[in-house]
Amino acid sequence: MTPRLAPLPLPEPSLLPAHRLSLADRLSLIGLIEEGMRRDSGDFPVMADLFSDLWELVATTVKGAKIDHLKPNQRGRAFQALEVRGENDEIMGSLNMLYFVKPIPCYYLVYVEVATPFRNRGLGHLVVRHFSDFLEEKGAIGLLDNIIPKDDPTTDIYAKNQWRPVKDVIGNHLEGFDDYMTYVPLRFREASLRDPMVRLVHHLKRRREAIDMKDNQQMVRRTLEEFKDLYTALMAYFQPQIEAGAQSALMRFMFTRFVTKLIAFRRKIAGLVGYTGGESVEQIAPHPFVAALPLRSYTLKDLAGTCRVLFSEPGLVESLPSGFLDDPSGAIESLPLYERPSLVSWLKSRNRTLETPLTIGDLLDIGFDPTRLKEMELAGEPHIFERVQARQVPELVEKREFLKTAAEGLKGVRIRQAELMANPPLMALGNRGNAYVLRRKVPGIHWEEAVAELRGNPRLKGLNQAMGLDRLIQATVRQTVTETARRMGRDESVLKDQLAVFVSWDHQKGQPRVVVDPSGTFLQTVWLA
Repeated sequence: MTPRLAPLPLPEPSLLPAHRLSLADRLSLIGLIEEGMRRDSGDFPVMADLFSDLWELVATTVKGAKIDHLKPNQRGRAFQALEVRGENDEIMGSLNMLYFVKPIPCYYLVYVEVATPFRNRGLGHLVVRHFSDFLEEKGAIGLLDNIIPKDDPTTDIYAKNQWRPVKDVIGNHLEGFDDYMTYVPLRFREASLRDPMVRLVHHLKRRREAIDMKDNQQMVRRTLEEFKDLYTALMAYFQPQIEAGAQSALMRFMFTRFVTKLIAFRRKIAGLVGYTGGESVEQIAPHPFVAALPLRSYTLKDLAGTCRVLFSEPGLVESLPSGFLDDPSGAIESLPLYERPSLVSWLKSRNRTLETPLTIGDLLDIGFDPTRLKEMELAGEPHIFERVQARQVPELVEKREFLKTAAEGLKGVRIRQAELMANPPLMALGNRGNAYVLRRKVPGIHWEEAVAELRGNPRLKGLNQAMGLDRLIQATVRQTVTETARRMGRDESVLKDQLAVFVSWDHQKGQPRVVVDPSGTFLQTVWLA
């Protein structure tokens, strides 16, 4: 039976947490979107509302975070849970825990979750205080790995509730326990806890990977359920058109947005610890009519007003072709596709060309959305326009400032003899529910695609085996991230998630650009983007 905390005073109704959207809710939101498009509504928040649960779950899941949204007593659950409920039984917060009996009774706190509307209102402190009371009642040690950043306002949330560093108990002679904290209930405060605590933490470290694996599997399952719910709503809403064999711009747009998110999720979860594909996204198979729909990556009318220049290098807007800003979405979406090697190979294998219109089913087959990247020449130089979600703009602005600073700070730096450069965004335009980001086109490709080509392209396998180019690329990229983090004063693990690394590539020959001389073999250039 799942332990439960005493109900807390219920906040005002406007502060109640948003529950998972029902089918009726989703159908209503799709209807509002269609109504807004018909009336050419300028301010249109419900598009984000329809996809909000999905966006949040995908972002959380692919980071391998320890949030568990499943019901506490659901079969197969890895952890026990404490739930904080309001007077009307709404879940306002929860704690996920793993229980150990030996060498000493202990609850390991995996994650404290506070529902979004209640954050920054002191509920986190209240949840932790209730957890301490729970530990006193059970007569068990509390243990956690405190990974809250030092500059986070909640960094002292545990210390204020009588949690203390594990090293206060076991001493400083053991390494690797710096972030672990413990709560010692009254029952054990006179006992010698050093030896059992050392064994407990070592045992926890041995189980760390298994804990991560179970969490990742459950989060993948939860996110796939959200994908299924949204797909069901879309199918229900457009069923009359599908049965009639008709299609609309809204139908194409909504299914395109859904599928692009699905394939991005499929690609990202492949790297999660413990994910084996058992919760495969292939279980969401689109209806044949939907699969044959031509892609539509932008709305018929602008959902957020006219074109907005979000940022730009001086003079760049003026260099755009005449009339470009009247309909940037239309102008950009009509540009040629960026010829990334995997797309060229896919088209060749199906006897198709870059000019062949792509369908919803094609995206699932390719495994990525090639229409996101378009080529354009400006001032005689090749450039790339990338389509991103409007909600990513703040993150994009922050990345732009970092890359501009890095371009100066890393000038002249070489990584394993390869020249290191930065390729910050030059301009971003907002139009029709998207943002379009302009960058210079570099003579290279993303390092992961380069490695995939070397290992999978029959023409390159022999070259790769002879020269070990895949290992060269991986080693260069690893050192690039490490050196950039060191020189720029950033956390390496965070930087690895935030930045893309491109390596020099000869597009005409379809192989890496490398230099071979008496000192060894090395890449010509590495770019941060």
